Amino acid sequence: MQMLGDAASENAGRPGGVAFDLPRRLAAEALGTAMLVATVIGSGIMADRLTADVALSLLGNTIPTGAILVVLITTLGPVSGGHFNPAVTFVFGLRREIGWLAALGYIAAQIVGGIVGTLVAHAMFELPLVEISATVRSGQGQWIAELVATFGLVFVILAGLRFRGDAVPWLVGLYITAAYWFTASTSFANPAVAIARAFSNTFAGIRPFDVPAFIGAELVGALLALTFAGWLLAEPKAVTQGRASQ
Repeated sequence: MQMLGDAASENAGRPGGVAFDLPRRLAAEALGTAMLVATVIGSGIMADRLTADVALSLLGNTIPTGAILVVLITTLGPVSGGHFNPAVTFVFGLRREIGWLAALGYIAAQIVGGIVGTLVAHAMFELPLVEISATVRSGQGQWIAELVATFGLVFVILAGLRFRGDAVPWLVGLYITAAYWFTASTSFANPAVAIARAFSNTFAGIRPFDVPAFIGAELVGALLALTFAGWLLAEPKAVTQGRASQ
């Protein structure tokens, strides 16, 4: 099943190739991003309440995030492509696999959905619905980490679609699970998630002042991955008979 591009142009809809219209695709992107953010923030709150060990809290935040990505891309990917990430939508816009008007709609839906996910997580744990995060996430190491995290995510998606489209949900979930631990930033790799987490003064939060630099690093990483994947994964050129005989 092809996912992550434009579900309408690729007929990535119901079995039989029926495409979903734009309003339902936007709803799927908003719902998926909301559920992703609610999982990130909710599991962070739960982990932080259950243990004072930061490593265990991070593990308790990591596993649910990787798991929900597998679920969301598998179930909502056939509707919208399963982006849930403005950096991913941006890349597919540059690849002309989604129209720019639809792409802007996707990004707006992802941002709104992410903020709603924050509100839902806070409501479940009886916190104030909106809290401005005070968690500082700044500095060269953090920015490099976000560049690396997003580069890896986009490359994994593009390589997965090139060779094993059916495995993309698992590839993304497993990659993010790993990237939580090998990046200094714990791998946001998603501008909509970064914005949403700025409204949560919890384990998963990020100070609003630090969000623009994170988004900039994420977009640079996505562009680098698109460029590198375009070269590395291009169809090999046919070898002429004369050349092969040599």
